[in-house]
Amino acid sequence: MSSVVTRESLVPAARPDQPIVNDFSIQVATANGSGSQSSNTILMRTIHQMGIPVSGKNLFPSNIQGLPTWFTIRASKQGYVARRRDVQVLVCMNPETAHEDVRTVAPGAAVVYEESLKLDALRKDLLFYPVPFSKLVLDLCSDGKLRRLVVNMIYVGVLGWLLGLDPAEIAEATGKQFKGKAKAVDLNVGAIYGGWKWAAENLQKRDPFWLERMDQTKGKIILDGNAAAAIGCMFAGVTCVTWYPITPSSSLVESLIDYMKEHRLDPETGKATFAIVQAEDELAAVGMVLGSAWAGARAMTATSGPGISLMSEFVGLGYYAEIPAVIFDIQRVGPSTGLPTRTMQGDILSTYYLSHGDKSHVLLFPASMTECYSMAIDAFDLAERLQTPVFVMSDLDLGMNNWVSEPFPYPDRPIDRGKVLDAAAVAERGGFARYRDVDGDGIPYRTLPGTNHPLAAYFTRGSGHTDRATYSERPEDYVATMDRLARKHDTARSLVPAPEIFGDGKSPLGILAFGSSHYGVIEARDILKAGGIDADYLRLRALPFPAEVLDWVRAHERVYVVEQNRDAQMKSLLTIELAGESGRLRSILHYNGLPLDAQTVVEGVELGEVKL
Repeated sequence: MSSVVTRESLVPAARPDQPIVNDFSIQVATANGSGSQSSNTILMRTIHQMGIPVSGKNLFPSNIQGLPTWFTIRASKQGYVARRRDVQVLVCMNPETAHEDVRTVAPGAAVVYEESLKLDALRKDLLFYPVPFSKLVLDLCSDGKLRRLVVNMIYVGVLGWLLGLDPAEIAEATGKQFKGKAKAVDLNVGAIYGGWKWAAENLQKRDPFWLERMDQTKGKIILDGNAAAAIGCMFAGVTCVTWYPITPSSSLVESLIDYMKEHRLDPETGKATFAIVQAEDELAAVGMVLGSAWAGARAMTATSGPGISLMSEFVGLGYYAEIPAVIFDIQRVGPSTGLPTRTMQGDILSTYYLSHGDKSHVLLFPASMTECYSMAIDAFDLAERLQTPVFVMSDLDLGMNNWVSEPFPYPDRPIDRGKVLDAAAVAERGGFARYRDVDGDGIPYRTLPGTNHPLAAYFTRGSGHTDRATYSERPEDYVATMDRLARKHDTARSLVPAPEIFGDGKSPLGILAFGSSHYGVIEARDILKAGGIDADYLRLRALPFPAEVLDWVRAHERVYVVEQNRDAQMKSLLTIELAGESGRLRSILHYNGLPLDAQTVVEGVELGEVKL
């Protein structure tokens, strides 16, 4: 507790007569590098601690410091977590964007702003709350260097009074944010309560927005998708991680480094039982993955679109030489460097067909924190079961934003290393042919280097080979190998995660989506149903398409394929697979770098229905 303000001095705002409770969006506009991340995290965590379903999205620029950044927090008593297109409560801390920010909020919105900006003349349909932030911080923080950061805590206090936050929960959230730093906790709680006290003494609440305690978040956790994936990788038994830093994937490996140092040291020697190596570039990183995976390690790398492009040649080697590898693609806007800190689902086609020649890969699409965790485990099992590179297609929205999640279940099955022959198995079989399809599923058997049997050794070839891994440029050998690889890819349809299907299947109308688009679609279906349009929904979880995906599409007259890219990449893949039936497919495309909102889906479906 601060010595400047005591909790007993806090007076909550009077609840409005006709409140809008736990169903609105807050947007905080600041300059990048101003330290607002801690303030916004405290706000989101406080709402979560009050039992209210909440989500937060950080919309930040790619430069280090100075450009505009926005953080949106959505409270939803219905549990919706997709981005809301409209904003009901705005905090203007950045003079550069203040006028534009005010112009874009919904009518009736509350606007908290630095009073010197004089924003109240811009619109007559908003409720303005001028606050002298620059003056208040002089009294609340004696350190001139810290004032730039501490001023953001003042708006936490102002919003706390305005919206009905519990001051005890704010204090607890602040303690978590600055865990182990007592002076920082005291300073920031003092600034928050200073803002609260000023608001109580100087403002009159006139807006309807109000937060009220619920019981919907008990036992749930807050984390980002990259941290969730890192936990999954550790539980999957990864021992070799090679990477080259790139936004928005870097925090996945950074989190994994922390987890592995804490949980994967030899208890007797204290030495690491793993290797995490920063390579000179992405091509080297994936090359190391293939080398270590060939030697028997569970190996992975994490990157984004530009890194995926650089990995192309080695991925082709992994596909043709049949070496397991796990590659996380935390997708961002492209092409080229694009908007490196904005989200997209733009790597679908390029990754599915990555590298030259005939090939197609296994792609997994997580849509939640639980799936970022579980699909990391799935990816390692599938890579070894299929002996091929497997891609986990997350995105910036999932990977870098904080999400509320159920705790992760402990793995309930042993890891699957696939068709690996030990010395006894080789002896029993009288040897083996490395690239022979024994079981009819296209998946050959393999041994690991060091298997102690004279018939266990073989050449791993990226060039033409027979089923015994001997060099060959004979046309029939190449055709046989490529046909078997296609057969193996077909087998993958039955091994990858099955789709999630919503609805009774009786509607002629369907919506197909994947990854982080899921939440916009869930909310959009409710809006459409309220308007008289009932739509079934299939959430795709992997490529190649499982048979039930194609059957589900064929069972509907019209299917809207929702995806966050310009070129309808997933619809293109469906069109290939549904030759002659693709006329039932329509696109709803979203590619402005912002996370998908429900209204985009609603408008896309309604427009499509009108055109029929």
